[in-house]
Amino acid sequence: MDSKPKFFQKHPLMKDVLSLVVFVVCVVIGTLVLNAFVFRSYNVVGSSMENTLQNDDRVIVNRMPVTWAHFLGQEYVPKRGQIIVFANGDASGPLTCGAPAGQVDQYIIKRVIAFPGERVTVKDGVLTVYNDEHPDGYSPDDETRVDENNGPKEYSSGDVDVVVPAGEIFVAGDNREGSHSFDSRSGLGTIPYCRIIGPAVLRIYPFSGIRVF
Repeated sequence: MDSKPKFFQKHPLMKDVLSLVVFVVCVVIGTLVLNAFVFRSYNVVGSSMENTLQNDDRVIVNRMPVTWAHFLGQEYVPKRGQIIVFANGDASGPLTCGAPAGQVDQYIIKRVIAFPGERVTVKDGVLTVYNDEHPDGYSPDDETRVDENNGPKEYSSGDVDVVVPAGEIFVAGDNREGSHSFDSRSGLGTIPYCRIIGPAVLRIYPFSGIRVF
């Protein structure tokens, strides 16, 4: 039997240091995996989602539906009325699908309004969606507006008449009067499915306003 002491018995400090390094590496890897495939958190900047979300609110975005859809080789398609976060381009131009991560300048949070093939109009302050189910048009906000302090505000600025292209969605902020929200009504254009990060599922800050979406 070899009675010589093992290395870590002779150097207990090295054992502690190695254990700490392994722990830190596992935490970092776990955080990266969670952030990439499970959940992400974002700060709301600006007033475009008032009064549903306020400036400096912190929200959690669920990455799992996107991860699962991509695992199946499909595009993730959100539900109408959901609040989603999506990637925006940088100063060099619009973000294309499959673009390097370094081209992402910011992430934007908006509400899903319409899908491919649907016609969206904004006229006299009213946003209307036309599709096969509603050939005469209807307001998608009726399904998500609780009151003026929770959900899209009733008035929408702009003069819009557009059919949503294939593979894209029409999005808008909840605060659509004037220039409060830069969205599909006002120059942002429709958003490809591939740029969607995921739906917002929880506001975690401020603590007094914690809520599930």
